[in-house]
Amino acid sequence: MILGYQDFYYNVQDLNRAVRFYESAFGLKTYYANEHWVSLGIGDLKLGLHWTEGSPVPKNPRDSHGSHCGGTLTFRSTDVNGDRLKIEAAGGKILSASVQPWGEMLVFEDLDGNVLKLMNPK
Repeated sequence: MILGYQDFYYNVQDLNRAVRFYESAFGLKTYYANEHWVSLGIGDLKLGLHWTEGSPVPKNPRDSHGSHCGGTLTFRSTDVNGDRLKIEAAGGKILSASVQPWGEMLVFEDLDGNVLKLMNPK
């Protein structure tokens, strides 16, 4: 029986560096950690970071709308511009920003090139 959502995770080359990024850019809190895995959370979100033991994370195809394969974690934001500053200050790379009839969207990479989004729907 499926009980619900467990987590969404990304592979990362440097686990400690990735944890610092997600804590500083999004305010996520660590609730479990070992040498290969860290679980972070905010609200109902459970985000896992899995250490690649130092191997680079392969880049998947992407464009200004986001990743072309795999999953993409999308954070909901009430202040996309303010959150963009936090992401950039933490070392994230902005891929695109747009205002659409349905709201705002920011597509970016974390420090390992994993693609994420921010959205502020109207």
